[in-house]
Amino acid sequence: MSFTESQSPAAWQIHVVDDDAAFRRSLVFLLESMGWDVVAHESAAGFLEHGLPHAAAIGCLLLDVRMPGMSGLELQQLLRSRQCALPIVFLTGHGDVELAVQAMKHGAFDFLEKPFKDQRLLDVVAAALRQRESSLQSEERTRQASARLQQLTPREAEVALLVARGLPNKLVARELDISEKTVHIHRQHVMEKTGLGSAAELARLILQVDPQGLD
Repeated sequence: MSFTESQSPAAWQIHVVDDDAAFRRSLVFLLESMGWDVVAHESAAGFLEHGLPHAAAIGCLLLDVRMPGMSGLELQQLLRSRQCALPIVFLTGHGDVELAVQAMKHGAFDFLEKPFKDQRLLDVVAAALRQRESSLQSEERTRQASARLQQLTPREAEVALLVARGLPNKLVARELDISEKTVHIHRQHVMEKTGLGSAAELARLILQVDPQGLD
């Protein structure tokens, strides 16, 4: 399905980095026609001078593979070293596909070989933005889950882990060498502090913070 203007939040910002002025202008015109905020840069250095996007920003980077000075691949590596998670869509000329595949292996979202159809570009950019939004939402859920678990005392955290693994109070008491009554009290505190009502919900909360948390 094609991406339509009504689906395009203006707050989402797209950076175009390409040394071809005419090509940059055409991309900016196309992307702005969809309601996106677009910033164009003639070089990797120009993009860096502009300043890296905020860590919680929703956007993407359209990046030429070959440019004078710092190449697109070099900029990608630099951004990775600075923990910049902005999705990158590489724009490649003839003969650069191998380089683009290498970039994909290093975390690029996608690559487009010039010349490409306008709708293909719009669809790829839309997908990159949606992925970025989804990633940020997942990170926020993880932060919230972590904050809820951090309210627990060390002993309550131990009880929570065993309860989430499906152990009944009797076995939790035996595992921790405490009374079953004490386990019951700790379990109540865990549920009250996290706002949960079952061991299954507790397990999901723990796994949200650490996918291997119940191993």
